[in-house]
Amino acid sequence: MNILILGAGAWGTALAISAAANPRAPHAVTLWARDVAQAADMQSQRVNARYLPQQLFPEALRVDNRPLDLLLGTNPAPDLIVVATPMAGLRGMLEQLRGVRQPVVWLCKGFEPAQGHAVGLMGHEIQTEVAPGLLAGVLSGPSFALEVARGQPTALVAASVHDRVRDAMVQAFHSSSLRVYANDDLTGVEVGGAVKNVMAIATGLCDGLALGLNARAALITRGLAEMTRLGLALGANVETFMGLSGLGDLVLTATGDLSRNRKVGLLLAQGQTLAQAVASLGHVAEGVYCARTVVQRAATLGVSMPIAQCVVDLIDGRLHATQAVQALMGRDPGSEKSA
Repeated sequence: MNILILGAGAWGTALAISAAANPRAPHAVTLWARDVAQAADMQSQRVNARYLPQQLFPEALRVDNRPLDLLLGTNPAPDLIVVATPMAGLRGMLEQLRGVRQPVVWLCKGFEPAQGHAVGLMGHEIQTEVAPGLLAGVLSGPSFALEVARGQPTALVAASVHDRVRDAMVQAFHSSSLRVYANDDLTGVEVGGAVKNVMAIATGLCDGLALGLNARAALITRGLAEMTRLGLALGANVETFMGLSGLGDLVLTATGDLSRNRKVGLLLAQGQTLAQAVASLGHVAEGVYCARTVVQRAATLGVSMPIAQCVVDLIDGRLHATQAVQALMGRDPGSEKSA
């Protein structure tokens, strides 16, 4: 199988390594990097020194920097195109891919800031708007790039309304170390992938303030409730939020030491400003960029999301860390099913 991965960040690189090193059936993988110098360094050194410096590239992985129209016109043509940009780059990439016939999937998790809309959009909504003819989907679930690149056991969700797209993702990435489960609930998978990043900031704050394991468990559980309420209001299936892209991804991102979003919460608890916290990461923390959009989308649907709202107030500077905790604990009592 020929796989083209557009974007040489940590996650795109990790999946490229995993697919090219698949012991069952190594795939021919092209990893496209926008930066000419980065592409040249990766091709010569056979490693992504910036994001995964200790993970050598398999022989079946090559790096390219040519214009996309040339890559798409190669013979043989790619069987699967994977967009591995941050959410901010998804719209532009899908616009360039709108005419392709191969399955196109993206890896980013979040909501796009509003661009002429009343609310920001999820990945599949952007695709419907700019490239409605694509056979498209998303690969999501609880996964740190470093562990995938190392070949450590991981399970992901291949979500699409098209059988052909789900099958392509399974064929491309399923291996002895990486299990890929198919799901047709694209909305639920994308809501889970977006909201868990916001909740991870809150949980990092909780841990940074040393509030205890009881508080962490409460935040994760109530965060899952908020995620589910928003997803159901958008038409998702409730079962999705009990699966890998819901509960699974939330637990990983909220508690794992490799989580960038959790790290933001930890640094805010230490008294750093948001700018300082983000600058220290060296990677994108999508929860910072989509938290406001999550809350805005929820408000238009009449969905209560108090934890997400506190995260927004925190990153916007309206609340300090301890005040955010007080705001959550000071809410009136309510039913677990609705509060």
